[in-house]
Amino acid sequence: MPYDDLRSFLAVLEKEGQLLRVTDEVLPEPDLAAAANAARRLGDNAPALHFDNVKGFTDARIALNVHGSWRNHALAMGLPKETPVKDQVEEFARRWDTFPIAPERREDAPWRENTMEGDEVDLFKVLPLFRLNEGDGGFYLDKAAVISRDPQDPDNFDKQNVGVYRMEVVGRDRLAIQPVPVHDLALHLRAAEERGEDLPIAITLGNDPIISIVAGTPMAYDQSEYELAGALRGAPAPIATAPLTGLDVPWGSEVVIEGVIESRVRQYEGPFGEFTGHYSGGRRMPVVRIDRISYRTDPIFESLYLGQPWTEIDYLLGPNTCVPLLNQLRAEFPEVQAVNAMYTHGLLVIISLKKRYGGFAKAVGMRAMTTPHGLGFVSQVILVDEDVDPFDLPQVMWAQSAKVDPREDVVIIPHLSVVPLAPAGESGMISKMIIDATTPVAPDVRGNFETPVKDLPEAKEWAARLRTLLDTR
Repeated sequence: MPYDDLRSFLAVLEKEGQLLRVTDEVLPEPDLAAAANAARRLGDNAPALHFDNVKGFTDARIALNVHGSWRNHALAMGLPKETPVKDQVEEFARRWDTFPIAPERREDAPWRENTMEGDEVDLFKVLPLFRLNEGDGGFYLDKAAVISRDPQDPDNFDKQNVGVYRMEVVGRDRLAIQPVPVHDLALHLRAAEERGEDLPIAITLGNDPIISIVAGTPMAYDQSEYELAGALRGAPAPIATAPLTGLDVPWGSEVVIEGVIESRVRQYEGPFGEFTGHYSGGRRMPVVRIDRISYRTDPIFESLYLGQPWTEIDYLLGPNTCVPLLNQLRAEFPEVQAVNAMYTHGLLVIISLKKRYGGFAKAVGMRAMTTPHGLGFVSQVILVDEDVDPFDLPQVMWAQSAKVDPREDVVIIPHLSVVPLAPAGESGMISKMIIDATTPVAPDVRGNFETPVKDLPEAKEWAARLRTLLDTR
């Protein structure tokens, strides 16, 4: 049964032993972020964390690390919690094939219970804000869905974007927001500013787990995240109409913030500890003016710790970065078997494929860099044979160490685009690299690869047998 809100998902996590309630009194800083930071050290089975006794706050309810393990990610998809990561990616791809599934509009959204408008708006009275890393320039909303429409085609539902963008609180009714140039929000804002208009937006916090996944999924400009959410849920995604802006927002959100990005207004924002594992410096960014806040009674404030990988964001953005690249590459190269783009949101990608002829793997690597996501992110590609599992790093390292001739198999392409947040880049530019770790095929006849050692035919059966014996001992 799909989840319609965050609370129903937290209930299932608790039932499955994947939610830890911390009832001792904690400090907002550094305890909350430190606990979420520490969760990664518990491995791929780490639980979500729930705090309700935070010093200095009255009746605060804070959820962290909700997507922060492969078990939690599997449960978000409605899969058994023990589902292996490769199987989760394959199931994600299978469900994507059912896209689009139209959403279901509902009334009586729970976030309509309470409202602040105009001069009453005060984020500090609704949200228990805290810093995530000690070098952050302020409080951030880092696990929110931001909804906007194309000002040039406002009635086109498919051009309504649901995305994730970093937002710093710079006042009780102001946010500084960073719309990365390659993302849809930046395109909407540019179109609005060219017309001399503000851009209406809605920001939703505490969303159901699939909305959080699709909001970070690379999609085509005219593809609806809500229709993808329906495909991943296996049922229409529930949405409601935001009362001030008329935007379509998730029905089950804890908090809905409405306002505008003010035309041509900029505010200093940052620094912020990013998904790259480095701080990004301060920049002048667009400003959100908040005109209305709607929220559930006793709202749960969901936040996300991010820093040096792996943290929750790497689980949250892993499969939904792999699958778009997989689908886009397979559409042109059906020889592509699997894509692992889980490293720093796809700055590094590992692709397994069957080869047609010598040089074919390098061509696939170049195409990965020119997909919609690859233009801004994919800066390193490793190509491996179809019998190498790109999710099994020892196999990948074996292929790279045994099959790569650096003179022939490493290609450097200078001066290509990358997101400004990439630490190795400079002003949004970087050199990109392809490593061809596949076995050469004709007319490429280099090396001595004629007699590879293969797994014994019985090994797969024995692997299953040994797992059974371990589970029953």
